Amino acid sequence: MARKIIIDTDPGQDDALAILLALASPELDVLGIVAVAGNVPLPLTQHNSLKIAELAGKPQTKVFAGASKPLVRPLVTAEEVHGRTGLDGPDLPEPVMKLHKQHGVDFIIETLLHEAAGTVTLCVLGPLTNIALALNKAPEIASRIQEIVLMGGGFFEGGNITPTAEFNFYVDPEAAKVVYASGVPIVMMPLDVTHKALTTAKRIEAFRSLGNKVGDACVAMLEFFERFDEEKYGTDGGPLHDPNVIAYLLKPELYSGRHCNVEIETASELCLGMSVIDWWGVTKRPKNAIVMRDVDHEGFFTLLTERIATL
Repeated sequence: MARKIIIDTDPGQDDALAILLALASPELDVLGIVAVAGNVPLPLTQHNSLKIAELAGKPQTKVFAGASKPLVRPLVTAEEVHGRTGLDGPDLPEPVMKLHKQHGVDFIIETLLHEAAGTVTLCVLGPLTNIALALNKAPEIASRIQEIVLMGGGFFEGGNITPTAEFNFYVDPEAAKVVYASGVPIVMMPLDVTHKALTTAKRIEAFRSLGNKVGDACVAMLEFFERFDEEKYGTDGGPLHDPNVIAYLLKPELYSGRHCNVEIETASELCLGMSVIDWWGVTKRPKNAIVMRDVDHEGFFTLLTERIATL
């Protein structure tokens, strides 16, 4: 039986490849995609979610609009990375699909209450606003979530928007704090993992060689997306963050990490949004997340390319 998932996302080129990977994988049953404000404002992330579902040839996919702003802070976006639309690079057609009218947070709650307890995984690719809102509105859903697999945070790598904070957690640290305090099992893909999954020229060429429209779109997205990180880090290619969430569900053996306590900083001016990871177990705080640190990056890109080839 396929594993049931909800994708919560703020596309973003790397989000797009994560969604494509999920929609290309028969092991996963994508119950819905919920957009959130993050890389770009909500009108664009919801629009991009529709475009990606159509690109994958999956127009039956349910897409919902979620939160338009963080819990308590002004929205911070990343057009300098993702472009004006959030999905700059490919020339994708305007979507025919329409958003479902139900609010994305209500869809998450309703789905978790309807499906058997412990059978739905939340795959979170952006700020955790929608998940925190759902937990605050209906605390009873916490015990019904199979697990939350998310991209966010960093330990040895530090941050990518400030010296200490990764973008998703920095945008809505209060939401991240709610999620990490919820008691829901969490698997965390921090920058320590994603910075090992680089979109090298050879890997982009593998997408180009697929010879299908999805592969060509991936090339256009990655060539646009990586330019910022190549200049920033001086690497051949940029980190491909969000597809690691989906790849973990498909092949967990690609990853290794440690069960740790993770706390989210919400007060410090210097460290706002920092994921404080007790990697060495120096506190008595309870372990609340499996923090991944390593990835078989060759296996990851092989999986991603093989699945994109099927669309």
